[in-house]
Amino acid sequence: MSILFHAYPLARRALFAMDAETAHDITLKSLQRAYECGATRALLHAAPLAPVNVMGLRLPNAVGLAAGLDKNGAYIDALGNLGFGFVEVGTVTPRPQPGNPKPRLFRLPSANALINRLGFNNLGLDAFIANVTRSQWRARGGVLGLNIGKNADTPIAQAADDYLKGLRGVYAHADYVTVNISSPNTQNLRSLQGGDELGDLLSRLQDARKALADTHGRHVPLAVKIAPDLTDDQVDAIADILPRHGVDGIIATNTTLSRQAVAGLPHADEAGGLSGPPVHELSLAVIARLRQRLGSALSIIGVGGIHNGRHAAEKIAAGANAVQLYTGLIYRGPALVHECVRATAVRAG
Repeated sequence: MSILFHAYPLARRALFAMDAETAHDITLKSLQRAYECGATRALLHAAPLAPVNVMGLRLPNAVGLAAGLDKNGAYIDALGNLGFGFVEVGTVTPRPQPGNPKPRLFRLPSANALINRLGFNNLGLDAFIANVTRSQWRARGGVLGLNIGKNADTPIAQAADDYLKGLRGVYAHADYVTVNISSPNTQNLRSLQGGDELGDLLSRLQDARKALADTHGRHVPLAVKIAPDLTDDQVDAIADILPRHGVDGIIATNTTLSRQAVAGLPHADEAGGLSGPPVHELSLAVIARLRQRLGSALSIIGVGGIHNGRHAAEKIAAGANAVQLYTGLIYRGPALVHECVRATAVRAG
């Protein structure tokens, strides 16, 4: 087994001595170098095969990478080689934007959590597509999701225009497309989760997708990523709206604005979205509510607070068809991927 399994706990000590965003960038570049010299090859092949069907896609296992870790799609091959059944990158916006002022990423180590207010910092759609097309992940059979959002300076009334630009740009290069309307770090973005606003956005996206499917000769599944801070009535309304507009999946959930689970900890009062184990129960409740409302109508991808295999299995038990990792990777390293693959494979069996 790769030395990365054993080296990461030592590397984490050094990384956690750095500014969180600097450490993030260094980790990705180091992972890329490890991939290029073949050090991660064993991780991909060591992951057990436990195929699942999600949104009509056949995945080699039910554990994916969540969007946000690789916003520009620059490290797809290196990340995929860690043993993931699917990889999602972004969020990408039509135009480049710097995101919110630094510092904007904070660790809460005693809770194995993060707070971020990055704000869709990315190089824009053209650079994103160039990175995606250079990657070999899909050519080698990997499943790739591309996550789209709106620019911060686009008025919320014109948000659909940005999502349409994103969909048209990424469609040919994606196995599925995720519509991110749940980041807490872009002003008013979460208002798009409301009934009328969501219905209008999805109607326009569905019309565009039909035209794109005709042009490209293939149907690309569409997923919507929602927040954990919704009321039961809001979750029910979303569950009722999505099937009417041909949506194939729901990603539940994004980060939370709640600080109840981390009150009093250093950095707990920083603005932004909280991720890690404090989100797990919130995410489970949304997943269970969605599955109860939807039956088997849509695929659900469970994300938020998965820190071990048990958490991943609980997401599946609550009604998710697959799961995604992000913050747990930062605290646990690549060993978490295989632990969760094994846990979800046992659950599925």
